[in-house]
Amino acid sequence: MTRQAIMALAGNPNAGKTTLFNQLTGARQHVGNYPGITVDHKEGLLDHKGTRITITDLPGTYSMTAYSVEELVARDYLISHRPEVVINIVDASNLERNLYLTCQFLELGVPLVIALNMIDVARDRGIEIKAEKLAELLGVPVVPIIARSGFGKDKLIDEALALAGKKLPWQPRDISYGDDLDAAVAALVTRIEAAHFLDGLYPPRYVAIKYLENDEQIVAKGSDTDPATASELEAIVSKVGEHTTRTLDVYPEAIIADHRYGYIKSILRQGVVTHQFDTDRLYTSDRIDKVLTNRLIGPVIMLAILFGVYQFTFSWSEWPVALLEDFFGWLSASIETILPDGLLKSLVISGVIDGVGGVLGFVPLIMFMFFAIAILEDSGYLARVAYMMDRVFRIFGLHGSSVMPFIVSGGIAGGCAVPGVMATRTLRSPKERMATLLTVPFMNCGAKMPVLALLIGAFFSENKAQYMFLFTMLAWIVALLAARLLRSTVLRGAPTPFVMELPPYRFPTLRGLLIHTWERTWQYIKKAGTVILGISILLWAMMTFPQLPADRVAGYAAMRQNVAAGKLLEIDKRQAEEALRHSLAGRIGTAIGKVSHLAGFDWRTNIALIGGFAAKEVIISTLGTAYSMGEVDTEQTDSLGERLKKDANWNRVVAVAALVFIMFYAPCFVTVVCIAREASWRWALFSIGFNTVFAFTLAVLVFQIGSFFHLG
Repeated sequence: MTRQAIMALAGNPNAGKTTLFNQLTGARQHVGNYPGITVDHKEGLLDHKGTRITITDLPGTYSMTAYSVEELVARDYLISHRPEVVINIVDASNLERNLYLTCQFLELGVPLVIALNMIDVARDRGIEIKAEKLAELLGVPVVPIIARSGFGKDKLIDEALALAGKKLPWQPRDISYGDDLDAAVAALVTRIEAAHFLDGLYPPRYVAIKYLENDEQIVAKGSDTDPATASELEAIVSKVGEHTTRTLDVYPEAIIADHRYGYIKSILRQGVVTHQFDTDRLYTSDRIDKVLTNRLIGPVIMLAILFGVYQFTFSWSEWPVALLEDFFGWLSASIETILPDGLLKSLVISGVIDGVGGVLGFVPLIMFMFFAIAILEDSGYLARVAYMMDRVFRIFGLHGSSVMPFIVSGGIAGGCAVPGVMATRTLRSPKERMATLLTVPFMNCGAKMPVLALLIGAFFSENKAQYMFLFTMLAWIVALLAARLLRSTVLRGAPTPFVMELPPYRFPTLRGLLIHTWERTWQYIKKAGTVILGISILLWAMMTFPQLPADRVAGYAAMRQNVAAGKLLEIDKRQAEEALRHSLAGRIGTAIGKVSHLAGFDWRTNIALIGGFAAKEVIISTLGTAYSMGEVDTEQTDSLGERLKKDANWNRVVAVAALVFIMFYAPCFVTVVCIAREASWRWALFSIGFNTVFAFTLAVLVFQIGSFFHLG
């Protein structure tokens, strides 16, 4: 029988935790260089020497005091699931800071194995760490590893399995916090043990420390569980707090943090760490940052890199995108000859092939774009983008931590507004968080990218990368201006300070890049094959029913008998267009056209934009369906872009107006639900209404001004 084991990976952000998770399990878990991307735990399986191991990747956290959702998720998982072993990934090049979390694990009593990661980086910095000595002083196994290459991972799992096999009970470690606090801890522990307060959840000493740290979650849980005992504990803590602030001018939690770092330093100074040369020298990452994050040169390089991403994406994806377009055109023409005329044929060609095929045709473009973003992310450059953008964001009332939600939502390329909205959880200021949450949907997410690529490719094919770059800059500018408006009106408040860690630059691994690229591309393909397919079929039905009355069909049949053969195609086209106008979708599109004509949108475009409320990719599939249902030439295999380019209702001005509207109107349905969960339905509905009115106003201005100057 195969032995089972349950383990968890925990550590600071950027310590290499998720990289190790991918190395061990092969799971396609996203690796980020910024706290807040991983907001939930992920599981993977590993078979190691006859043992089936379930490994959970916990969110990156600096502390076990639950100030943020990541810390809350990590601690709650450890308490509720009680894994047999916790593998604590520690950055060897920043050992003192990383061991702070280790101290809290020891105080909680979890069975611990330390993975001393990035020993190569530490060695390059002249830092030598004696793992055996560190293990002896901490009383837990310490295994040097390099997560990126997989070095040491087998030994690490061997040590973890050996510890799990001992079935040791959780044994909390006692750390002294000075005479005043030690006496208070003893008094608290006595009262906690007598009342069996939070018994079975946390060790008594750990609860006492958390009360002294004023941990909101545990204090609230204590009040709900045993109000009387909780009041007694709070009274003791209040008395201690008054004493420390009067005598030392510090709160108890600051004393606890100081003594933890003192405990760490006392260990490191016992021959654990030695420096081979001057530690004040500039490390390689610091040398690079003196250029890449320079106040003057840094932003210019950042814009050049962004433009390079688009140049790479369009130049490398042009041929495979054209190949897929030809394939779907061939497939449509083949089905045309195989199936008899009727609803089934219309559904397959117009609803499925021209609908979903239009979305899938952009898979190569999406794939190359995600690959480029993965390089920037895995190398550590995106953290520098956040650092540089903090100065700009402050002008608009936002925070440096707002940068990553913008990037995750598509601020550079691709992305999705849903994780972008969720990533705002890392912002401590409620007003800065709300302003960020409401403006991240303005970014060009992965769903918008194919639409932008379609219209730019059709009407600005000679400068595709340049136009995509300009529209990306426009998204940033509009989002920041909207944030400034919100922060100046309904979300007024003082800005909060921004401090972040810049991880060292690393060479991305090909395996990691391929995993991240395929994960995101597969999500896009899966969405096209499920959600987009379902919506495309629904919209096809709306564009098909109700069908033309029998007398109108008979009228067209009579017309065909009385015209020359050369006129038959024209009559067929007129009938197809009238049938589409007569359908439910056509009637809605025509009704909206009374207003939308101000922005240059015809009734077919209106149908597609309505579908975009569900998901932005649907705009392409619906345009493909609408324009294929209006085409009756069986020899016509033009791509959707070519059809739009030839259509009398479209020109460059209309294309730009449509692009502006699509970029900024209501978020997709899933994002709206996410906003409601993170804030409220009032803010979610506000996002729909405000964004749509704002986007339409911009589109009208673009169309009217462009038409006035005959720019089409």
